[in-house]
Amino acid sequence: MRLPHPILLVCFGVIFGCGVDAVMKHVMLGGTSVLTATAWRYILGSVIMVALFAASRRPVPSLSAIRFHALRSLAQVISAFCFFYSLTQIALAEAVVMGFSAALMIAPIARVILGEKMSRVTIFATLIGFAGAAVAATAQTTGAPEDGNRLYGTVSILVSAVLYALNIVLLRLRSKEEDSLTLVTFMNVFPALFLLPFMFVFTKWTPEAHSWGAMIGVAFLGIGIWWLMTLAYAKAKAQTLAPFEYTGLIWSALLGYTFFQEIPGWRVYAGAAIIIAACLVVAFETHFIARREAKFPASDILT
Repeated sequence: MRLPHPILLVCFGVIFGCGVDAVMKHVMLGGTSVLTATAWRYILGSVIMVALFAASRRPVPSLSAIRFHALRSLAQVISAFCFFYSLTQIALAEAVVMGFSAALMIAPIARVILGEKMSRVTIFATLIGFAGAAVAATAQTTGAPEDGNRLYGTVSILVSAVLYALNIVLLRLRSKEEDSLTLVTFMNVFPALFLLPFMFVFTKWTPEAHSWGAMIGVAFLGIGIWWLMTLAYAKAKAQTLAPFEYTGLIWSALLGYTFFQEIPGWRVYAGAAIIIAACLVVAFETHFIARREAKFPASDILT
C-alpha cells in the first residue's frame, strides 16, 4: 500500500497531537485531576506499546539502556504534567504557541550536553524567539479558563518546553542504537511507573466515569502521533517537514474555539509568527553549518 506524502503524514500527526491536548483539557475540566489524567494517558499507552513490543519479539534492552530511559523519562513526565496543567490555566492555542519555544531551547541544551556549537545567528534568533513567547504570554484570550491563573499557566508551559527540549536531546543519544518501537515503549512505560505512586497517594486514582472513552482515545492518538511522524521523517528530510509542525496553531485555535469557545487575542498570533520565524532561522542556520563543516558547496544549501 502506498503511503501518503510525508508532508501529509506530518500534518495529520500534528492534528493528532492537538487532539490529545484538546481531549486532555476536556477530561481535566470535566473533573479528573491533572495527575490522574496524565497517569492514565501513559498507563493506557503502555498497555498498547507493551503488547506491540511483545508481539514484535524484540530483545529486552540492556540494563544500562533501561537506566538511561528511566532518567530521561523523568524529564518527559514532568514536561507532560506541566503542559497538561497549563491547559487548565490558559487557552489551548496559547499553550501550543508558547510550547513552540521548545524548538529554540534544543540548541542551548545540546550545547551543554552534547557540546554542539551555537553560532551568533542561532543565539540571536533564540533570543528573538523568546521575545515572541513573551508577546504570546501577554495575550488576552476570550473564553480562557475563568478560574485559571495566567502566571501559573505561562510558567508551567515554559518549564514543559525546557524539559521537552532536554528529552529530545537525550533521545538523540539513543536513536541510533534503538528502534522507534523500543523507544516509544519506554516513553510510555516509565512515565506510567513514575506517576502511579503519586496518583494513589495524592488524588483519586481513576478518571471520572464519563471520561474513560476519552482517555482510551487519547492513548490511541498518542500512539498515532509516533506512528505518523516516524513514517514521515523516514521518507523526507527534517528541514523539509519541520515547518509543517507549526500548523498546530491552526488546529489548536479551531479546537479551542469549537469545544471551549476560546478566541485567541492578536498577540497570540503575533507571538507565534515571531517564534516560528526564529525557529526557521535556527533550523536553516544549523543545516547550513552542518553542510559547511561537511564541505558541501553553499549553492547546494537547499538540497
